Amino acid sequence: MCISPKFGGLLDSDKMAKAKILVVEDEAIAAMDIQNRLKELDYDVPAIAASGEGAIKSVEEIEPDLVVMDIILKGDMDGIDAAELIRDRFDIPVVYLTVYMDEERLEKTKVIEPYGYIIKPIEDKELRPAIEMALQRHKLEKALRESESQYRSIFDSATDSFLIFDTDGNIVEANIQACKLYGYPYDVLIKLSGKDIVHRDYYHLFEQ
Repeated sequence: MCISPKFGGLLDSDKMAKAKILVVEDEAIAAMDIQNRLKELDYDVPAIAASGEGAIKSVEEIEPDLVVMDIILKGDMDGIDAAELIRDRFDIPVVYLTVYMDEERLEKTKVIEPYGYIIKPIEDKELRPAIEMALQRHKLEKALRESESQYRSIFDSATDSFLIFDTDGNIVEANIQACKLYGYPYDVLIKLSGKDIVHRDYYHLFEQ
C-alpha cells in the first residue's frame, strides 16, 4: 500500500503501473529464468520471444516499455538487427543480454546506441539497476525531444527573424522568417557564416 499525496488516501500498490518488459532469448530455460527474475523484481513480463522476427511481432502486440534482448539469436535476424527495428519503428528502449562480444558486434551495437548491457550469467544485483537506468534514460530523452519540438514550433511561428550563431560566427539555427528575409532555404542558410549575409561594415561582429 502507498499514500497518495493528491487524494490523501491509500492506493493499492498492485494497481500501480508496472514497467512491462519483453524478454527475447532463444534458449527456453534461460528465457524463463530471466522472466521469473524480472517478475520477482515486480516487473510485468507478459511474453517471451525466441527470435528477432518474433520480437518485432511481440512488440506490436504487447507494446512493452522495454525489451531485454539477447544479442545472439537463431534465425536470419540477430538481436542487434531486431533492436534497430524496434528503436526506429516503436521508440522502445532495448537492453542487451550477452556473454561476450567480438569487435564487430561491439561496433555494431554502438551504432544502435543501446540503453545498457546485462552480462551473462545474470547477477540479481545488476538486473534492476540496468532496467531502471534504461527506463529513466528513455523517459528523459523522450521529454527532451518533446521539449525541443515545442521550442521549434515557437521558434518557427515567431513573426521576427531569428538566427543563432556559434562562437566562430557560423549560423547554426534559423527560423522560417529568417529564411524568408535572407532568401535562402533552411538547409543552405545554416551552412553560412554571418559574414555571408551582412554588410562588410558589420564583419567585426563575427571576428574573435
